[in-house]
Amino acid sequence: MNIKKITTVMAVLLVSILLISACSSQAKNETGPLKEIGAGEGAVAIISWAGYIERGETDPAYDWVTQFEKDTGCVVSNKVAATSDEMVSLMNQGGFDLVTASGDASNRLIAGGTVQEINIDLIPSWNTVDPRLQNAPWHTVNGKHYGVPYQWGPNVLMYNTNVFPQAPTSWDVVFNEMTLPDGQSNKGRVSAYEGAIYVADAALYLKYHQPDLGIDNPYELNQTQFDAAINLLKQQRELVTRYWHDAYVQMDDFRNEGVVASTSWPFQVNMLQAEGAPIGSVFPVESATGWADTTMMHVNAPHPNCAYLWLEHSLDPKLQGDLAAWFGSNPAVPEGCTSSELLGPEGCKTNGYENFDQIYFWRTPTADCGNGKTDCIPYSDWVTEYIAVMGG
Repeated sequence: MNIKKITTVMAVLLVSILLISACSSQAKNETGPLKEIGAGEGAVAIISWAGYIERGETDPAYDWVTQFEKDTGCVVSNKVAATSDEMVSLMNQGGFDLVTASGDASNRLIAGGTVQEINIDLIPSWNTVDPRLQNAPWHTVNGKHYGVPYQWGPNVLMYNTNVFPQAPTSWDVVFNEMTLPDGQSNKGRVSAYEGAIYVADAALYLKYHQPDLGIDNPYELNQTQFDAAINLLKQQRELVTRYWHDAYVQMDDFRNEGVVASTSWPFQVNMLQAEGAPIGSVFPVESATGWADTTMMHVNAPHPNCAYLWLEHSLDPKLQGDLAAWFGSNPAVPEGCTSSELLGPEGCKTNGYENFDQIYFWRTPTADCGNGKTDCIPYSDWVTEYIAVMGG
């Protein structure tokens, strides 16, 4: 595997994405949010993370699309995106109605005028949304809501249980070279997330292990703190066999390519465990980054009525619970924890529902540190430096 060659190509793609995001000019909807829902247009186009829009094709038990289509006449099309940068780029291109954006994309989409304010009066189930999410800063700006919460969860440490008979307790196993319990080094047996937001994972690790750096929030880093995180990632580079962005590629790396530890999503953990692979996951002592995803509507959505119908449907408690069971996430609607046989009565507890306050949810880093200072490192610099790390 020629990682340097791959990351060079990827660097060009990521820079292109940022340029598209920065230069895109959307024609803003000056009329404000929809006032009433009319007849459906017969279609709705959604950009999502893998596993978020299921119609029973992978497993017939997991299907929250087919009945929606029958009930509304709105045929769902789904484009899977691998990173938040890809989601921003696709939304800037236009032609889509909705996107399930994480916090490191949502505020960029709002600031760029790419998504529109949502009229929550047209979402009857809005009041069932977890109060911790209703006014979250990654979709609420100046009192206006720009989306409907969908799911949330942590980025977990996934590991091979044959190599780790006892679960690892720290992110040490992916950041520092060491001999693993099977007697072999972790060098060449670790993978890491390809998105530049992963710099926050390094910062969170340093927050715990190097408190003298004074890191408070892993998304608000001054130059010294940022440099320390980049240096840790350069150290990790010697261990990494692949930087992953495709969930299915990461699963194959654990099956067939000798990867034994990595940051991951609960989705991959669930899928691998379901097929009997020796896989476990853990929420390490340093805590974890995570995602609280919001379904957001394009400012020029071609199918706004069907889009609103989907926004309401997305809050159905059974859908919320079934999706949580499938992805390993947590429902944005608390009732989802008790409304799905697939999830079961202990599903939310298993998926880390009680860890909400310990998760550092993805957000877009800006120069504004949030404490009156403006010397934090913006996301564009995160991308530039992380590309250099991956390129070796």
